[in-house]
Amino acid sequence: MAQSKSIAVLVAACLAVSVVLPSALATDISYCDKKASYDVKVSGVDISPYPIARGKDTTFSISATTGTEISGGKLVIDVSYFGWHIHSETHDLCSETSCPVSVGDFVVAHSQVLPGFTPPGSYSLQMRIYDGSNKQLTCIAFGFDIGFIADVADI
Repeated sequence: MAQSKSIAVLVAACLAVSVVLPSALATDISYCDKKASYDVKVSGVDISPYPIARGKDTTFSISATTGTEISGGKLVIDVSYFGWHIHSETHDLCSETSCPVSVGDFVVAHSQVLPGFTPPGSYSLQMRIYDGSNKQLTCIAFGFDIGFIADVADI
């Protein structure tokens, strides 16, 4: 009887944690060059779902503003693990947002499934946006963690 009560308390605690924890995380960003005047200003990054689950789709949504129309370009992503560069990828900007990008606010959304063998720990991501002439429009960096414990839904 005491064991079933303990299991019920554990299940209730897991459910409470899953309701209280956010399913998305707005994370702090920094510009790569704090003195640069980038054409694209980034206001924030949302990571969903958060915490990030290995082997599941994760979306990084970058909210930004531009003062000029962007007809095309590329998105370059570099990932580091505890300060060591481990991965680079380049994407067509128009596959990550609607082109042409009109003057004003827009969102770049990049989704990725992290491999099941992705090690837990602290990661940093640097993202640069270039226009069709290869002019850098912005460069931001932010950090995120992948936990040591499996997601409650995976247990």
